[in-house]
Amino acid sequence: MNYSDKFSHIVVYCGSNLGNTPAYRDAAYALGQAFAKHRITLVYGGGKVGLMGVLAGSIMAHGGASIGVIPQFLKDKEVAHQGLSELITTCDMATRKLKMIELGKAFIALPGGIGTYEELFEVISLAQLRQHNKPIGVLNIDGFFDPLLKLLEQTAETGFMPASNMNLVCVANTIDDLLHQMTSYQFVESQKWVKPKWLADDTDYIVPKFT
Repeated sequence: MNYSDKFSHIVVYCGSNLGNTPAYRDAAYALGQAFAKHRITLVYGGGKVGLMGVLAGSIMAHGGASIGVIPQFLKDKEVAHQGLSELITTCDMATRKLKMIELGKAFIALPGGIGTYEELFEVISLAQLRQHNKPIGVLNIDGFFDPLLKLLEQTAETGFMPASNMNLVCVANTIDDLLHQMTSYQFVESQKWVKPKWLADDTDYIVPKFT
């Protein structure tokens, strides 16, 4: 299957560290190789370090295209990758994130730190608010994202989001499975507000009344 027919540009969120197991590095390298094979343009944070650097280096080594988006202060720290197809410099982190979302036709999260979580949750939140209907994928290498997925399940179980919002994220252990899921993704709208189970009647639960 030629996935580029569906996704010309995919945003990848991942760590600026390598992590404590080579499996994360190997996954980043393999994803870059897959993007090049399927002629998918990588959109990412523009760094040359950690998994970001491995991913970008792989896609370039295999003849693929890459767009880095980096804020000026990180570029000044000399962490920007200089061998990309295109490097876009932004004034700050917020502008960077918005630019990446604008460029991407889909999103994939690899293992990473707080910044990766922030970016992943932002695109999930925007999907929940119906601000986009693009596929969101999580490449769950060695169960890295299991605790995060459990947190989302708990969020639904405790009544802070509809259970159907779990379907906003495609999850797989392999690249081929993840890309296949993402090509089949269908956005389904869910009711934003969840009626608490402890309410005995159909009173207004969006703006609760206290007596």
